[in-house]
Amino acid sequence: MNTRLLRYFLAVADTGSLTGAARVLFVSQPALTKQIGRLEAQLGVALFTRSRTGMVLTEAGQALARRAPALVDACEQALRETKSAASRAARVLRVGFIASAANEATQQIIAAFTDAQPGWRVDMHQAPWSDPTAGLADGEVDVALLRLPFPGQESLRVEVLLTEPRWVALPATHPLADRDRVAFRELWDEPFVAAPAATGPWRDYWLAADEREGRPVRIGATTDQPDDWLQAIANGYGVALAPESAARFYARPGVAYRPVTGVSPSHIGVAWPPAGGGDPAVRRFVRCCLRARTAATTGETREAGTVDSDELTTGTDSERNHR
Repeated sequence: MNTRLLRYFLAVADTGSLTGAARVLFVSQPALTKQIGRLEAQLGVALFTRSRTGMVLTEAGQALARRAPALVDACEQALRETKSAASRAARVLRVGFIASAANEATQQIIAAFTDAQPGWRVDMHQAPWSDPTAGLADGEVDVALLRLPFPGQESLRVEVLLTEPRWVALPATHPLADRDRVAFRELWDEPFVAAPAATGPWRDYWLAADEREGRPVRIGATTDQPDDWLQAIANGYGVALAPESAARFYARPGVAYRPVTGVSPSHIGVAWPPAGGGDPAVRRFVRCCLRARTAATTGETREAGTVDSDELTTGTDSERNHR
């Protein structure tokens, strides 16, 4: 049985609604309805009672709902371990990332890793904003360079690598684009270009939802990719908070970036599964990340792979502070 069908089933069971589940899964409602029907046909039982108030589990559906989460978790863990083993055999480290990864330090980190791990290569996998873990949660990558905070962060090991101010990206014709800097308070009533709602805390962070003194957020557009995000801003659908580095990595005509006061900074971290700490390649990559962090903050340099072992421990101060 396809575990995707079980995930679809669990989403409908959790939300009690085809519409709500479709939104969470990023699929159309007709497509989801078809997949639930396919699962029921395979099992030969009705899993839901459909009504105007939503989707109610039948007794058979309740039985499956009790067992399905463990089935899906076990299958996905097996697939993660299989893919990870294949990568190790091929001497490939799969690194997920969001947007500009670790900014200019990214190339330094990769170069340090390949020097320290001869014969290995790094495969970079850019993820859409609908997956703030950049494939880490699904086992598609071994380690990731991410923007903090992100959903599921508490189940992973995380080290903060750098901190930078958040700026605002504006249509070039916006009245505030003429300012040297903008107070966040002046943006509260502006429509914002946002990440998909299913990203939860990650979306809220980039809307600074907790820093508006209770003022509700206006959403002008929702996008899942940097290019779509830039186009929506240039078209005047809204403004958006962005890291300072976006002005370098995502400069384009029609979009202006300005510093913002009165809003907290952004953090970039390296994240990996707890079990991944036992993988020598993952440990080496994380150490190269920490070496780059040290070099950036102190100007010191060390040979690749010589970071002390106590720099790669569980529950560091930086990890706890940014969960």
